[in-house]
Amino acid sequence: MKASTREWIKKAESDWLVAVSLTRRRKIPVHDHACFHFQQSAEKYLKARLEEANLHFPKTHDLDELVRLCLRIEPLWSALSAAAKRLTKYGVHFHYPGNEATATEMKNCHHDARAIRTEARAALGL
Repeated sequence: MKASTREWIKKAESDWLVAVSLTRRRKIPVHDHACFHFQQSAEKYLKARLEEANLHFPKTHDLDELVRLCLRIEPLWSALSAAAKRLTKYGVHFHYPGNEATATEMKNCHHDARAIRTEARAALGL
């Protein structure tokens, strides 16, 4: 595995661990931040897969676009498209006032990010 791919994976796992720990907070829940880190983890795992395949990708938080790029090397990942579309909005919109994620949204983000993480880790031999 390329060193640059390992760096993407390290960042993806850091986001994953932060997100999971935030889901466990009972006092003063921070659903927005958990959703953000789930989105970031998924984004970085998709970029890790593209990096390992030497496929150029743009600077984007659009996970659906990243999944479409991955389809060239992982055609079965079309099944991840819906999860990618749902997660994309948590990369930016929920960092601004007036947008707050619910506990249900956080659970859905966890589920969607786990699906992407699982496929990416398998494809990368992890």
